[in-house]
Amino acid sequence: QVQLVESGGGLVQPGGSLRLSCAASGNIFTIYTMGWYRQAPGKLRELVAAITRGGSTNYADSVKGRFTISRDNAKNTVYLQMNSLKPEDTAVYYCNQQARAAPWDSPYDYWGQGTRVTVSS
Repeated sequence: QVQLVESGGGLVQPGGSLRLSCAASGNIFTIYTMGWYRQAPGKLRELVAAITRGGSTNYADSVKGRFTISRDNAKNTVYLQMNSLKPEDTAVYYCNQQARAAPWDSPYDYWGQGTRVTVSS
């Protein structure tokens, strides 16, 4: 079993910055793609950014140029640096990691508990 623990959310003014972290622990054989999703009130969960084990990244159009995703494979941790935050970035942010707990297991999607980001003056 793999557990994900997120940190770094909070309240920030428009134009400000936050850095989210998500660390995986437990029985981990390999972690493939890591990503961040968000869900605003009344909206569906959407992909914000993802990064493959090799470092290739993918961003939602709404955050390109403002957010940067990165990972530390040695620490099983993914980060999301969020700059120039806007009120429309307000949401609960969820970490996702596709991991294999053992060599004989199939990859499985693991989710964090979510961390709230509020952008408001």
